[in-house]
Amino acid sequence: MALPTAIYSTRQVRELDEHAIRERGVAGYTLMKRAGEASLRMMRTRWPMAHQVVIVCGAGNNAGDGYVLARFAQAAGLEVRVLAAADPQRLRGDARRAWQDFVASSGVVQPFGDAAALAAGDVVVDAILGIGLEGPVRPDLAVAIEAVNACGRPVFALDIPSGLSGDTGLPMGVAVRADCTVTFIGLKTGLYLGDGPEYCGTVFFDDLEVEAPRRDSLVPRLHRMLESEIAAALPRRPRAAHKGSFGRVLVIGSGAGMPGATRLAGEAALRVGAGLVTVLAAPESALAVAGGRPELIVHGLEDARAVDEHVARADVIAVGPGLGRSDWARAVFARALVTSKPVIVDADALNLLAEQGLAARDNWVLTPHPGEAGRLLGRDTAAVQSDRLGALEALVARYGGIVVLKGAGTLVGGAGRVAAICERGNPGMAAPGMGDVLTGAIAGIVAQVGDPWCATRVGVLAHAMAGDAEARNGERGLLASEVAQEIRNWVNLQ
Repeated sequence: MALPTAIYSTRQVRELDEHAIRERGVAGYTLMKRAGEASLRMMRTRWPMAHQVVIVCGAGNNAGDGYVLARFAQAAGLEVRVLAAADPQRLRGDARRAWQDFVASSGVVQPFGDAAALAAGDVVVDAILGIGLEGPVRPDLAVAIEAVNACGRPVFALDIPSGLSGDTGLPMGVAVRADCTVTFIGLKTGLYLGDGPEYCGTVFFDDLEVEAPRRDSLVPRLHRMLESEIAAALPRRPRAAHKGSFGRVLVIGSGAGMPGATRLAGEAALRVGAGLVTVLAAPESALAVAGGRPELIVHGLEDARAVDEHVARADVIAVGPGLGRSDWARAVFARALVTSKPVIVDADALNLLAEQGLAARDNWVLTPHPGEAGRLLGRDTAAVQSDRLGALEALVARYGGIVVLKGAGTLVGGAGRVAAICERGNPGMAAPGMGDVLTGAIAGIVAQVGDPWCATRVGVLAHAMAGDAEARNGERGLLASEVAQEIRNWVNLQ
């Protein structure tokens, strides 16, 4: 089943489960059997040659899914070995019934004692803990989780890797590192936030025939960005188009000693298709910017008041790349904001914003990395990273407009909108100038489509996909200039 776009909190997934049981009349055990059937199907798809399966069951409904899978896998002719990391006699409800049905079908359950037993499996299935975990993993189950991680066999997690928070994607002390995960009913935020992607591996999905009803409490927490958004936003151009048809971008930055930043941002704006791109830089940086990319219109800016005439001619302004925090930078930053046109705010412009505590406004797009986000919120970077979605929402509430919280799983949020997450991108993009390229890409797309929300999502996704394409030759040594050049391929998908 294809992955849906909607991503929910664990509370919302429980509400979906209850909706199916209480309002649709689907028995809880029926849902559990559907989960078992889906798990077997996904496991055989992922490891078609696997014949021996070791399933580690813990407590709660996640264990019930494991026992159902064990029964179905055994009936399908696989050799199944079940290791109980928690006493099955203590199971209740549907999970207890699943264990009893497995035993009644000649299934054998052994206590989890010897971790060497895991080596007997072609695949090891993690059914220890599900989304109900609310505190640190208890020691006896932590031992089982650590053994699964050390077993050297492919690991298949049911619903979510055991020990991983279903909301933040952070390990609750210790968590299973799965090769792939099959998740049920609704995608959970913890699969995508924090360390979730690192622990989940490839994510499969089955809705168990549960459809989300329309209600306020079930508005998704996140939406996945889709490649189709790029083609929809940037269709094939009319044959009679000219450069004036695709907007004017003004990039402001590059204080003394920082010519590369606006050079990268300006090129990215051109590469995504902006019609005209003008750069305002400090006089000592202007020549280097112009020499690096002759297609840019470059002006050395001495008097900040000259910003006004350039802003008047632009459709969108990007301020911050290489700006610095000098008196010149502060004056330029202040002038750049005297407009109702869309303004992309990045780098040192964000730091100046954090210092000055300016009021919220609707026309800007803020693009902080976690450190800058922390300064804007008066928090440390670790606090931002421990709750990235919460930090995004706090930034939107405090500053308004649209916010791009960069990092692994870049988030895009805006007031009254469901936040979006970008699953693309790679660690090689943690390199100088990548943020400048993103700023220019967003500005260039805003200039063409006129809708900052749409353009920001498309810019983030195209930037990440360009980075992934360049990383095929290796993540180490990936340059921002290479991504700026490659991004052209990802805004021409129509």
